[in-house]
Amino acid sequence: MTSPYETRFWMKNWDPNVKDIDPKEFETTYPAYIRNIFDKYPDNMALSYQGLEITFADVDKRSNQFANMLIQNGFKKGDAVGINLPNIPEYVYSLIGTLKAGCIVSGVSPLMSDIQMHYQLDDLSKGGKKVALVTLDAIFEHRLKKIASTLPHLEVVIATSVIGSFPKEQQEKIKAVQEIPSGIVTTLEGKSVYNFQDDILAKFSDELPKVEISPEDIGWIQYTGGTTGPPKGAMLSHRNCMSNMISIRKWLQWEEADGMLLSGFPMFHAAGLTVCESALALGWGQILIANPRDALHICNQMKAYNPTVLVNVPSLYQILINFKKFKRLDHNQLRMCISAAAPFPKESQEKLEEIVGQGKLLELYGMTELSPVATMNPSLGKKKLGKVGLPIQNIMLKIVDPDSNEEVPLGQPGEICVAGPLVMKGYYNKPEETAKAVDKDGYMHTGDVGLMDEEGYVQIVDRTKDMIIVGGFKVFSAKVEDTLVKHPAIGMVALIGTPNPERPGSEIVNAYIQLDPEFEFDGNKDALKEDILAFANKELAPYEIPKKIEFSEELPLTVIGKIDKKALR
Repeated sequence: MTSPYETRFWMKNWDPNVKDIDPKEFETTYPAYIRNIFDKYPDNMALSYQGLEITFADVDKRSNQFANMLIQNGFKKGDAVGINLPNIPEYVYSLIGTLKAGCIVSGVSPLMSDIQMHYQLDDLSKGGKKVALVTLDAIFEHRLKKIASTLPHLEVVIATSVIGSFPKEQQEKIKAVQEIPSGIVTTLEGKSVYNFQDDILAKFSDELPKVEISPEDIGWIQYTGGTTGPPKGAMLSHRNCMSNMISIRKWLQWEEADGMLLSGFPMFHAAGLTVCESALALGWGQILIANPRDALHICNQMKAYNPTVLVNVPSLYQILINFKKFKRLDHNQLRMCISAAAPFPKESQEKLEEIVGQGKLLELYGMTELSPVATMNPSLGKKKLGKVGLPIQNIMLKIVDPDSNEEVPLGQPGEICVAGPLVMKGYYNKPEETAKAVDKDGYMHTGDVGLMDEEGYVQIVDRTKDMIIVGGFKVFSAKVEDTLVKHPAIGMVALIGTPNPERPGSEIVNAYIQLDPEFEFDGNKDALKEDILAFANKELAPYEIPKKIEFSEELPLTVIGKIDKKALR
């Protein structure tokens, strides 16, 4: 009998103009794809950063200067550049310049410790790659100097400041009214050290370099931590990323030069990277948000620019939902709110749509190794709150039992597996890990537990590593969290399992709760726990009910704003 997943029955629920794309369209590179935009819209605003507006011509020239700096330093196709910055203009110049030089981009979180930075830069250099790093002056002084001497393949370091893009006199005015992190940049033995503004943008040619790049070439090595083990570098080719970018553009039916984007996703993360690259490739303006937790700044930027699309992690939407100024904004220009990277409780989704307008929230699912988007709610058709949509164009998706690898029936939970042009080339220098993740048929085993309904919509219920086993029953933490957050006291909740000392092999369900700021709490934690447990008894199966409840002023978040269950454990 033919598997329902093989028939791709969900295609009948795609929007009318959406169909599979001729794979020949993916046979391009990112620099070739965006060349047309730079030529057509040189004077249009590409970036806005704290009121500083930067045109497409500026991005084109400054990225050329960055590319020419790499080439003059002997960097060739396949060498790597780590970009260790928040969302500031220099990130974009470095990103595009690296790809124009035929080199490989690797996002390096500015929140990493020196030990974590060392691991990634050292790993990138394996196989004899030259490595460059773009970083902040503060990170240079306080972290990079400690490790630079033990990174022989790190040949070039470029330093900037979070306000480096502004003219010098304006920088002084900014420093007079706000505290700006800074550091002293010195020479490093055996390495070329540059200042972004005084050296790269002042001394290198802004002519487009001539470098032959093919769709098969690796353009990105993005590190993904997962839930266990050291981070792994997912190798993404130009074809991988172009297939995803073109698919998303056609899925959402976005038009060239007809949008303004605001995203709180950091660009060192695959979601933020793709959002930035997609906006540039569409000729859209984008508002750079260096600190995604500064809700006031985001609201001020929204008021100034009226973005048509917001892209955020659920926890940032939850911060905005509870922010009075966000509620008071005029959201008529806002066409779409895209949510990704973590489960978004349905209750919170409904609250967001009450503020921005019904039908505007569009949830999707993806991962770094999938370049990164695999499923998405339709742009025009039926959106299902609490579900991450339908598989997108040109891909196969199936849900399997993680133990037997057999497909599970529709409606049953299992591991999501995805095949198609979006699947990474593999993990850098980790063939064994690649073989574990991508099977012989080309399916990426995502480690995410989901189920598909009879219309093809996917719901994420857990990470396989976050699943809690209670007396032989599987507790899907995302499903339980989605239920508990309906209690009026709960703003955010995270479930983890801890070993049950009385029953070896079984776990105890622990709930960590951050109260809703609008809940009028009288301070009686015991009474509130009893009330939450009474609610849980009505709504959940007995094995799903938390045995321990802890209240926390703030739940720990990862660098992109997901609840950090590793830290809770």
